[in-house]
Amino acid sequence: MSRALPKYNKRRVVMIGGASAVVLSAAVIAGSALAGETHGTAQNATTKAAANTVNCPAVAPSLPAIPASAKAEVDRNLALLDTQIAEANKRLVDTVGQGGPNFVQNAILGPLKDKRVATVNRIATAIGRTAAKPQGLDALAPCTLNTAGGAAAGGTGAASTAPSAPATAQAGGAGSGTGAATAAGTITCPDVASQLPAVPASAKAEVDRNLTLLNTQIAEANKRLADTVGQGGPNFVQNAILGPLKDKRVSTIDRIAISIGRTAAKPTGLDTLAACTLTK
Repeated sequence: MSRALPKYNKRRVVMIGGASAVVLSAAVIAGSALAGETHGTAQNATTKAAANTVNCPAVAPSLPAIPASAKAEVDRNLALLDTQIAEANKRLVDTVGQGGPNFVQNAILGPLKDKRVATVNRIATAIGRTAAKPQGLDALAPCTLNTAGGAAAGGTGAASTAPSAPATAQAGGAGSGTGAATAAGTITCPDVASQLPAVPASAKAEVDRNLTLLNTQIAEANKRLADTVGQGGPNFVQNAILGPLKDKRVSTIDRIAISIGRTAAKPTGLDTLAACTLTK
């Protein structure tokens, strides 16, 4: 015959059960909070790891003795080179996971190289006004990617697949190229030759060579425009094609002005002809 539990024993059982439930609930809440914190920390760590950094050759150690008259301009442009790298690194972080396999090369490393070419050229020009102009500095313009985060978000993987892109574009044949060009539009740039003063005979060969280069740059940009239809975000054409083209034209136009200026009045204001537009 079973005996009923005394009243005080029932109360004790209820209290023990309630305490267990409280302990269990606290454990679940703490575990959930810890899991959430761990997940957030891991996610932040992954994001930081995925953002790689840009590695560029140092320019200052390769410079000759800098004339006092050029020091301020050279220092300003050396500082600009550092700023350009910092901006590229920031963009790498801000665009992790964006674009296609060639995004980093097309939208960050390529434009950075073009900016560095123009900046390095200004350094050489500043020195060359009162001393021997240093040669070969353009070789220091290209930068590489330090893949701290491995192949994530367009790191090593993006760089390794970049060379195959032109072959893919060419495989479409002439018909494909024509259709792509129609969809992409064409790049229109101001004419430089018509804005030049009389070109001295001693500068004619160099000026003609650089005028031809301007046409080549436009043709290359139009080809790239056709080959990359549908790639990147809304600012892809500006960031990866028109922007780099402008930087190349600034550098080329500057060389034209310098070559004329060696034996005649150096033309000014030609940089305003560097920017190009997209016509659809």
